[in-house]
Amino acid sequence: MAGKDYYEILGVNKNADADEIKSAYRRLAKKYHPDLNKTPEAAEKFKEINEAYEVLGDDKKRANYDQYGSADGPQFQGGAGGFGDFFGGSGGGFGGFSDIFSDIFSAFGGGAGAHGSRVQQRGEDINIAMRLSFEEAIFGVEKRISFNRVETCQKCNGTGAKNGKEFTTCPDCKGAGRVRIQQSTMFGATIRETVCPRCGGTGKMIKERCEECGGKGCKRVPAQVRVKVPAGIDDGQTIRMRGEGNGPAGQGIAGDLNIKVTVGQHPIFKRVGTDLLFDLYVPFTTCLLGGKVDIPLTKGTKTIDIEPGTLNGTVIRVKGKGVKVLNRDAYGDILVTIKTEIPRNLAKKGKDLLKDLDEKFDEDDFPKTKEFKSKMKNLD
Repeated sequence: MAGKDYYEILGVNKNADADEIKSAYRRLAKKYHPDLNKTPEAAEKFKEINEAYEVLGDDKKRANYDQYGSADGPQFQGGAGGFGDFFGGSGGGFGGFSDIFSDIFSAFGGGAGAHGSRVQQRGEDINIAMRLSFEEAIFGVEKRISFNRVETCQKCNGTGAKNGKEFTTCPDCKGAGRVRIQQSTMFGATIRETVCPRCGGTGKMIKERCEECGGKGCKRVPAQVRVKVPAGIDDGQTIRMRGEGNGPAGQGIAGDLNIKVTVGQHPIFKRVGTDLLFDLYVPFTTCLLGGKVDIPLTKGTKTIDIEPGTLNGTVIRVKGKGVKVLNRDAYGDILVTIKTEIPRNLAKKGKDLLKDLDEKFDEDDFPKTKEFKSKMKNLD
């Protein structure tokens, strides 16, 4: 997945509920607020966690982000709003932001993250490509794909210790995985909580390594997943499967599997968004006299009427027969551009017929030609 991992920015599990995400945001906002933290990186970090909370703090944006990797939904190129609109946001399912900022300043004397929970490591994302036919992208498809990924070692249960038992409690954090550091600031003494540097947040120290994974707590194995490709997906878009990526190096949560889609071309249709376009070549006599022509649809065919006197380049719109809009019961259109075709290598009999026909036409039958000739005369 291209872009930022908002769960990682807030340091929460992807299954975290509203209260957990709100609590994580409050703790980080207190830590990096520019009025309270004068370090050069604080402002940028504060902007980043605001951006993350604006997405994860809104039920709809979070659902889009979880499924497509973007708060804007299936375009996959959009991102959460910038720092400037953060303060005006509604906060979605978590309520407004004002109560959070009041909490930050009123409770600033307390230590952040006082619950003492251990850091959850997160595995890396896996990025792979999937090729679809034009029809598979239009109608949707279910595919099984194979790849290699890192998974938690079952023999040591991700601890990295032999039989999952050969470890001791970290003497620095006493098994909590986090330590508190006292700092002096312009607001007085504060206590900051951080990951224990000695055990890396696990709260444990390995005595004897697991033979299966060599103490890593994970190993690379073949994997298969079933992917449900939604109808209407387009070339270049990405399907994001939460928790199907690499497992962590130790205990924690898995990353995501990001599948970038490449769609094959169609022999007739050109896709533009949810519309399908193509050029329809018809004999010039059909454009002159009118007629009925069969055109292709995504399924089957349809007969359309060519009105008498139809000009070359006329576009006929067939509504609701295009591509399905992602996650909606709606469809684009088919746009047919009429292309007039004149005969080539005309036989003598055909030429004679056309000459007879041409003699029967009057100048008024060709108003545009008449108008052009008039303009030419005025140039003299």
